Amino acid sequence: MSSSGRAPGRLLALILALAACLAPGAGALASESLPRPAGLEPDIGFWRKIFAEVSTSEALVHDNRYLGIVYEKLDLSGLQSDGARRRAMDEAKARYSAILTRLAAGDRSNLGKDERRVLALWAGKPGNATLRAAADRVRVQQGLSDRFLEGFVRAGRWEDHIRDSLREEGVPQMLAALPHVESSFNPEARSYVGASGLWQFTAGTGRRFMRIDGAVDERRDPYRSSEAAARLLKANYRELDSWPLAITGYNHGTGGMRRAIRATGTDNIETIMRNYDGPAFGFASRNFYVSFLAAEEVERNAEKYFGPIRRDPPEKLTTIQVPAYLSASTLEQTLGVPRETLQAYNPSLLPAIWMGKKYVPQGYTLRLPDTVSDAHTRLAEIPGSQRRTAQVSDPAPNTHQVRSGETLSGIAARYGTSASRLASLNGLPKSNLIRAGQRLKLPGGAVTAAGDAQPPRQAGGQASGKTSSKTYVVQRGDSLASIAKRTGVPQRQLMAINSLDNPNRIFPGQRLRLADNSEGG
Repeated sequence: MSSSGRAPGRLLALILALAACLAPGAGALASESLPRPAGLEPDIGFWRKIFAEVSTSEALVHDNRYLGIVYEKLDLSGLQSDGARRRAMDEAKARYSAILTRLAAGDRSNLGKDERRVLALWAGKPGNATLRAAADRVRVQQGLSDRFLEGFVRAGRWEDHIRDSLREEGVPQMLAALPHVESSFNPEARSYVGASGLWQFTAGTGRRFMRIDGAVDERRDPYRSSEAAARLLKANYRELDSWPLAITGYNHGTGGMRRAIRATGTDNIETIMRNYDGPAFGFASRNFYVSFLAAEEVERNAEKYFGPIRRDPPEKLTTIQVPAYLSASTLEQTLGVPRETLQAYNPSLLPAIWMGKKYVPQGYTLRLPDTVSDAHTRLAEIPGSQRRTAQVSDPAPNTHQVRSGETLSGIAARYGTSASRLASLNGLPKSNLIRAGQRLKLPGGAVTAAGDAQPPRQAGGQASGKTSSKTYVVQRGDSLASIAKRTGVPQRQLMAINSLDNPNRIFPGQRLRLADNSEGG
């Protein structure tokens, strides 16, 4: 064919390429080929076992930096209580730390079977210094295979919407597997730091992308939160220009990832994982990317690992805009839909609405079973006497008395607000310094994250039920540093006694030991 005959073909190819570049989700942003460094394959393999082979009644004893080093698989099935399982895992951790410490001493004579096996796992690595460091890195991870399978079944309800949301924002479709890591696709999941829903948004991050107020929390809605997660992932990528970093930033924050880049001098995810030791870059953040890659691989090959699976079908529903502020009882009676059904289809509507303390907001997109007919007509016929033009006002501001060891950010998290808002409301200096006994004004309608009242107080101002001679029960607003100050037990010692990898990962209600079981008393 002559060159003149080839020109139209080249022009067509150029036009098609240009169109592809301009299409939503095109180019590097939507690349489906995420980096998978060979050096991280042992770590990915570890999480593949956790998600696909090891159940919640089992656990792996392993090195927390080099996940390919697995010392033992524990069988916890005979232990009925969480406390018994925790003790068994702590004992295994102590046993292997002791083995590594003995090996690090350099005497390799008369080694037992377990000692020889552990030494073989580290074959080819530097000598005693490596083993000495490894003694401090022994960790135990419970399996998740049964929970993963339950999540995979549930995910069928929302998977199409999740993939559509990712596609619309130009985010790789592979990231539809991310909720396996975050929540096991449980829309009711809530973490000890207040993260909520399928995608585990905190209130602060969630407010950037969703509605969160006294009547509605869209983090609890699988549909709205999936749209928000797609926008957040896109924003992370725009800021960091790397999908491994954008995904890790979903857990650690983009600011934290920029610090990691500055500290290591690279944006290489493997180098950062292996070498970065920044603040709060603990086990969860360090392993977020590799655990996601493993979850995506297990999801893609689910029947290989679990056999034939019958997944939940996509939800069949219809939506309608609420024309005015309406009570839950008005909607229930007008639509002929039981309140329990309305609540199940609209999880973002908070309990205050179902208790009659708030109205369903005007303009809210109400989800209904697809069997409901004439919903628009029925709502249009609601009389003016049942329509409201505004939401029920929140109560006047209340106050919080600062306890010893509390921080402004911890108090803000407890009441679902921000430190900057509290500082502004109370006229605090830029340092945000507060003192024990100080009474802080709270924003209108603020309640504790769990809707609780403050704990009762005993004489002397100590909250009841917080400590015994050997344990401390974590309260909302506590930090490990404040607990160390209050109890007189150094933070490092608290972390060692309680097998904590990250000082920032404690949660209200957690019972911390203040002394080793071996110390007596």
